[in-house]
Amino acid sequence: MHLVPPDRADRRTIDGHRVCDAIAAIGDAAHVRAWADRFSLLADPNRLALLLALHRTGPLAVSDLAIATGMNDPAVSQALRLLRASGTVAGEKQGRVVRYRVVDPDVQTLLARCTADGA
Repeated sequence: MHLVPPDRADRRTIDGHRVCDAIAAIGDAAHVRAWADRFSLLADPNRLALLLALHRTGPLAVSDLAIATGMNDPAVSQALRLLRASGTVAGEKQGRVVRYRVVDPDVQTLLARCTADGA
């Protein structure tokens, strides 16, 4: 039980070796927080719809995303602002038009799995 923090060392365990394996699997708290933040971004159906559209089609402008998802332009812009701030998407300006694409490789992997499962 070498991985059990001192503040939990006095607790009774049933499978001590598995407790250490579980602690090792959880890993660094900052890493867990980063993944929780990613999942919270994906938990919103509108943001997930935007990401799926971008993942499947490539770069799209706000107005095209609004039509594809049934959202209004301001709602799409707000969602993209959050996704951009998190590093999940990036926009590329071409003249007066900004087209967005998914740039987070971990999110791309999750979206690929989501689309492979029939989403």
